[in-house]
Amino acid sequence: MTVHDKLKHALHCCFFLFIIGLMEYLTLGKPNVVDSSYLRPWEKYGVFFTCVLYGLRFVTLLPLPQATFNFVGMIFYNTFPGKVVLRSSPLLSPLICVRVVTRGDYPQLVKDNVARNMKTCLDTGLENFYIEVVSDQPLNLPCNPRIRELVVPEEYNTSSGAMYKARALQYCLEEKNNMLSDNDWIVHLDEETLLTPNCLRGILNFALDGKYDIGQGLITYANEEIVNWFTTLADGFRVADDMGKLQFQFKMFHKPLFSFIGSYVVTQYGTEKAVSFDNGADGSIAEDCFFAIKAFSEGYFFNFIEGEMWEKSPFTLKDLVQQRKRWLQGILLVVHSKALPWKCKILLTLSCYAWVTIPLAVSNIILVPLYPLPSFLVLDSLMSFVGAVNIYMFIFGALKSFNLKRYGVFKYFLCLIGSVAVIPVNALLEITAVMWGYFGRKHVFYIVRKGTTPTEDVV
Repeated sequence: MTVHDKLKHALHCCFFLFIIGLMEYLTLGKPNVVDSSYLRPWEKYGVFFTCVLYGLRFVTLLPLPQATFNFVGMIFYNTFPGKVVLRSSPLLSPLICVRVVTRGDYPQLVKDNVARNMKTCLDTGLENFYIEVVSDQPLNLPCNPRIRELVVPEEYNTSSGAMYKARALQYCLEEKNNMLSDNDWIVHLDEETLLTPNCLRGILNFALDGKYDIGQGLITYANEEIVNWFTTLADGFRVADDMGKLQFQFKMFHKPLFSFIGSYVVTQYGTEKAVSFDNGADGSIAEDCFFAIKAFSEGYFFNFIEGEMWEKSPFTLKDLVQQRKRWLQGILLVVHSKALPWKCKILLTLSCYAWVTIPLAVSNIILVPLYPLPSFLVLDSLMSFVGAVNIYMFIFGALKSFNLKRYGVFKYFLCLIGSVAVIPVNALLEITAVMWGYFGRKHVFYIVRKGTTPTEDVV
């Protein structure tokens, strides 16, 4: 880690603390001049409505654990670590299978990315590896000893009735299809995911270290052509979430307390086979989340992997909403699954219901000025902290994702301004996804568009 990297992290920390301090001042620093009748809200609004108003205030504290993890992760761990240094020779690496699961709707995208990822692996010095593409339909990938194409037969069914991506992932684990030994490693990618030399060095360090069973690292979304600026800026929140909550839970506790995401997942084959993706319908919508909590409950250990992978944000606002809707529905199924112990889902449940109650939390924007209540210093301070952390996460996502040299000073600062400007619209889209997800059909797996040719994406 260079002095320049440490300086960038220090500046980010100062900016982060400034945003929190500013929000606290704006919330607590103003004079509290309130009509005396407001000191007795149960008389002014009635007991029931007063309880409702206070309940809506307290709903805003559901994201507090998540905000705390993000704060600690982004402050106490370097968020600009720079180039990953390989701690051993790639020649000593165990066998690594780079596994891509696709429905096969975008064969050219898969072929292009397989070629690019192959080149990145070879240029980085990786020797003991191959790329495996698992598809629901033939892709006719080029013949190469380092490329394996595996087509999931239509008649294949798992014992629990797993569906969609979980079904394909389980098919790979069947003895007749598997080429790996228990000590080999699998790197899970989505079909649009691109490897980088930095992430490969991080994966090699993780695998050669051998202390942990499962790992995950950072994904960024603004590295090449940006198809949709709004969704890319909105996904800055996910970048901050990776560097904050994800990094902290793995480096400090080595457990997926808030679960994890399904791409840039590195597992040892023996671990993946033991945990399995054969988890029925409830484990088929957010198969990554179900797998993480199941592995947590069975005593496996996790760690954060240095280096980033590249992906693209959804191409349209509709895809963004559909994506969030599926995630929400899938996580709700995990939270309420009787197959997973509650003690492993406590923080995930709070995070999930913080998401579910976004419409109620946002209603305070209107209700607070219309129906003022006696303030509680601690409650107001915590609400301010949660708000400040969430706002800064959008800003940090832009700071981390966009390259100053590539975009120039003017456009770079426009990106930072844009990261804040998208927040109100993004909140409306999240509310739409929540309402649609909560009341809409469950067990539907929507695949966002990843190419220029539209296809039917709803399975």
